[in-house]
Amino acid sequence: MEDHVQTFPRPQAERLYVERQPVAATCPECGGSDVRAYRVLSEGGWWQVEKCQDCLASLRRTPAPALGSYVPLGTTVPRETGR
Repeated sequence: MEDHVQTFPRPQAERLYVERQPVAATCPECGGSDVRAYRVLSEGGWWQVEKCQDCLASLRRTPAPALGSYVPLGTTVPRETGR
């Protein structure tokens, strides 16, 4: 019996980054208008944050899904009821 190992190509990008979506807001700390929304991994797990890109003050911070962008199959498959 042959062992099959999945291999994946090395990413072409030198660094990974997250898309930071612009938010229409003004920073209460520095008055900056470059506010972006994105996910971060910090103490306590994943967070959806809105941060000022000038001074890095957090305008909003809410818990994100515990496993980040990974969604286990069993949580998305509809279950039959009545059996």
